Amino acid sequence: MNWQSITERIEAVTGLPFKMVSSDAIAGGDINSAFRLRSADKAYFVKLNRADLAAMFEAEFAGLQEIAQTRMVRVPSPVVYGKTAGHSFLVLEQLELGRPNQASDRLLGRQLALLHQQKQPYFGWHRDNTIGSTLQLNSPSHDWLTFWREQRLGFQLKLAANKGYGGSLQAKGERLYSDMAALFDNYLPQPSLLHGDLWAGNAASDKQGSPVIFDPACYYGDREADLAMTELFGGFSQDFYAAYQAVWPLDIGYNVRKTFYNLYHILNHLNLFGGGYLRQAESMMTKLLAEVH
Repeated sequence: MNWQSITERIEAVTGLPFKMVSSDAIAGGDINSAFRLRSADKAYFVKLNRADLAAMFEAEFAGLQEIAQTRMVRVPSPVVYGKTAGHSFLVLEQLELGRPNQASDRLLGRQLALLHQQKQPYFGWHRDNTIGSTLQLNSPSHDWLTFWREQRLGFQLKLAANKGYGGSLQAKGERLYSDMAALFDNYLPQPSLLHGDLWAGNAASDKQGSPVIFDPACYYGDREADLAMTELFGGFSQDFYAAYQAVWPLDIGYNVRKTFYNLYHILNHLNLFGGGYLRQAESMMTKLLAEVH
């Protein structure tokens, strides 16, 4: 990898020299390649992908800016994004991460609740972005059920159909598509600023114990969607949930709707990673349909 064009972009936007002395690959991501670039006195975190995926990094850059300007929870500062001859790239502040503890878990719960209190008049966002590497539509809507039906559940079901997942999955999806309003009796979601992809791998704490979240798929939607994903793969402590509830208690119907919201992510995993997620998606649909009939 020839890093010259990226280091030149770093110098151009920061106004500071950056003479790279090392580039170390970092393991862990399913979608992108990641590297740590170092000079004698500075380091940056760099993501790489195919050149045609530059819009994905542009949207992530904007999402990090959106969260950062709230000053509610720390994110890596975005530095620059762009394209080289062979790659798209995103350069971020390099953070030294530590192990979360009880105090940082509690602080993250409080900070997430405060982030969710950042509002706008409509659901969606000013641009589309990605969830994993899948397009995530964010066209503005004043009706949450319409937004979720068309731009989340319906969109993923169409992708699944195009990949050959028909039959029972689509039949159950159509029933849920028609009957999902029953899950929202006596509950009116507000357009909260969401991280959008908040699993345990996208949260940590820095060496000082301050929470950090990263890899956002931002939009404004029902805060329950963020909380639901924290439960999908585990990794968040009871201290985190207790602290969130202390700031902004969840509606009792969340315990059912969290399955509804996590269905979106399981369908996305089905579309990204294959049929190993098909049975889980259908099981979630069966559970939800039993709730609405």
